Amino acid sequence: MLKNLLGYGVKCSRKCICRKLLTLPSRKPRQHSLFHIQKCSMFIQTQTTPNPNSLKFIPGIQILDHIATYDFNSIESARVSPLARQLFKIDGVSRVFIAPDFISVTKDEDDQPWNILKPDIFAAIMDFFSSNQPVLLDEAELASTTTTINDDDDETTIMIKELLDTRIRPTVMEDGGDIRFVSFEDGIVKLALQGSCSGCPSSSVTLKNGIENMMQFYIPEVLSVEAVDDEIIELQNKVFDETDRELESKDNPNK
Repeated sequence: MLKNLLGYGVKCSRKCICRKLLTLPSRKPRQHSLFHIQKCSMFIQTQTTPNPNSLKFIPGIQILDHIATYDFNSIESARVSPLARQLFKIDGVSRVFIAPDFISVTKDEDDQPWNILKPDIFAAIMDFFSSNQPVLLDEAELASTTTTINDDDDETTIMIKELLDTRIRPTVMEDGGDIRFVSFEDGIVKLALQGSCSGCPSSSVTLKNGIENMMQFYIPEVLSVEAVDDEIIELQNKVFDETDRELESKDNPNK
C-alpha cells in the first residue's frame, strides 16, 4: 500500500534515489566503483552517484567532528572551508560538498573526464589532511545544513523536519548529497538540493515521486514540494559578507 501511494509504476532511471524512498528497504552496503590510493596511512575510496558529474570520495577518516553537512558552489562561497578552497583550485571542479565521513565533488558537465580529474582530487585531499589545516573555520556554522527544530516551528514544520532527518536525508546522503529544509508555507515545502543532488538528472523525479509522495502520505498538510536551487548558498554569502564587514570595521574603527 505504501509503495502504491508513493508513486508505484513511475518509470525512473535505475539509479534514481526515489526507488529507495519508495521501497524503504533495510540498508545494505552499496556496491562501489573502486579506485583506491594509499599514502601516509590514508586510503581513499570513490563511489559513483546518480549524478554522472559528481563523485563521492571517502578518505576513511572522520572529516567533521559534528553532524552537519556543508555545500559550496564556488571558491567564493568556500571562504569558510580551506579544504573546499583547495579542491576548487582544480580546473573543472564546480561544486564541493563536505559531510562527516565523505566529500562529494562535482565537475563541469563538459569538462575533463573523471579519469583525468580523479588523480588531482586524490592528491589535493591527501595533501590537505597532511597539512593539519582545519576543514572548517569557526564561522562555518553559518553554512551548515541542519534541520534543527526551532522554538517557533509549528507542529507541521516539526513533523516535516523529523521526516527529513529520519527517513529522507540518510538515503540521499548515501548518494553523495543532502536536502536542506528552507520553508513551509501555504502547504508548500521548499527544499534545497545539495551536493550530488544539485543538477542531478533524476533529481526532479526524486523530488516529486519520492520525497513529495512520502511527505504527503505521512503529513496530509503538505500539498507539494519544490526545490529552490542555490538560494541558500547566496543567502550564506550575504551573511559572510556582512560578518567580514563587521570584523573589518572593528579592526579599523577609523574607516
